[in-house]
Amino acid sequence: MTDRMRLNLFTMNSVEHVSVGSWRLPGDQSHRYSDREYWTDVARTAERGGFDAVFFADVRGIYDVYSDDRETAVEKAVQTPSNDPAYLIPAMAEVTDDLGFAVTKSTSYNHPYQLAREFSTLDHLTDGRVAFNIVTSYLESAAANLGYDDRMDHDERYDRADEFMDVLYKLFEDSWDDDAVVRDRESGVFTDPEKVSAIDHEGEHFEIPGPHGAEPSPQRTPVLYQAGSSDRGREFAAEHAEAVFVSQPSVEAVEDYVADLRERAADHGRDPDSLAFFPGIVPIVGETEEVAEAKYDAYTDAIDTEGVLALLSGFVDMDLSDLDPDQKLEHIETEAIQGVVNAFTANDDRDWTVREVAEFAGLGTTSPVVVGTPEQVADEFQYWFEDVGVDGFNVKEVARPDSLRDFVDLVVPELRERGLLRDEYDGETLRETTFGRRGLPDGHPGSR
Repeated sequence: MTDRMRLNLFTMNSVEHVSVGSWRLPGDQSHRYSDREYWTDVARTAERGGFDAVFFADVRGIYDVYSDDRETAVEKAVQTPSNDPAYLIPAMAEVTDDLGFAVTKSTSYNHPYQLAREFSTLDHLTDGRVAFNIVTSYLESAAANLGYDDRMDHDERYDRADEFMDVLYKLFEDSWDDDAVVRDRESGVFTDPEKVSAIDHEGEHFEIPGPHGAEPSPQRTPVLYQAGSSDRGREFAAEHAEAVFVSQPSVEAVEDYVADLRERAADHGRDPDSLAFFPGIVPIVGETEEVAEAKYDAYTDAIDTEGVLALLSGFVDMDLSDLDPDQKLEHIETEAIQGVVNAFTANDDRDWTVREVAEFAGLGTTSPVVVGTPEQVADEFQYWFEDVGVDGFNVKEVARPDSLRDFVDLVVPELRERGLLRDEYDGETLRETTFGRRGLPDGHPGSR
């Protein structure tokens, strides 16, 4: 753990993200998700608040598990409509100097050779401020729309992801030497061909001769995020992630998860302390307790319970409309996001009913909600950082962009006064800013 807190803004290029119904709040600007100026303003605000990055969630497909149709998701704007977040990054990078950008991309529905080119391009354009949030995708509708007969099963998706990352490491780290590009005008040699190598990858899922089509970018490999919570997902995160997004609803569950991931990382030959952990958190702050509580009441009143159940049905691959609202949510194995079910069953002593899960998940899904004055919210962040031992937070919005502005204007000054948050950025790339290192950590499978 470092001596300063790290912050990401956790958001999505869509109307709704994880606080379903909040688009109805007075003054909410979620409908401007397709507006370039909305996102450049978000970028400036996040950088003013010392955030490491804007962390973009993304999803393929539409949530059509609830009631076995897409009507609720479409009507309630449950992560629909949405746009590709990667295309926002050049505009947001243009108006900032240090803020990073984490992009969610699927290893199930992309090709590693093409994705390597896309990330190298973004890393060049941002001067090394890009991260890759690695996901395997879980919606059946995504598979259908992308021409697959069926969704790959859970563990097979991770097997493909392991090989996918192996290919990326070869392309990013091994294909071009640092001094391959010489730009010698007199000899007419731009790149020394002896210093550009094929990767000759032959595996179960991919056959890729290479070499990489892009010259080395400032970071070579983008910063790597992952959020595996199933047993197979945890193994993947322990092997590949530099930073882990933790989605657990209690302190005890977070502590257990962090300890487990560090142990697994050591089993993979990695320094367990090289992993950084970012739980999601939903801050609701006001100048006084009364103002904060009034905001909380307004936010909870706006929760669209049916929309939340449509979102969760897609997460857990189970039609929650079939269950009695007072029925206990039992642990089940699914082909979707097993960690969402585990968060409410396997990792918590409490018995949750379907109704309770929907009410809790209405503001930020599985993440804790913190309500109070700037001092009270800062106290909670400091507790998680110093006593629980996390490295930072993925800050989730409710009202957009008011939740971000409230946090930056009210809580950030308090955190800075306590010496917990940077006053200015250090390092040239996102990896240097966040971790204080130029390349991947020693022991990482992609380390050169």
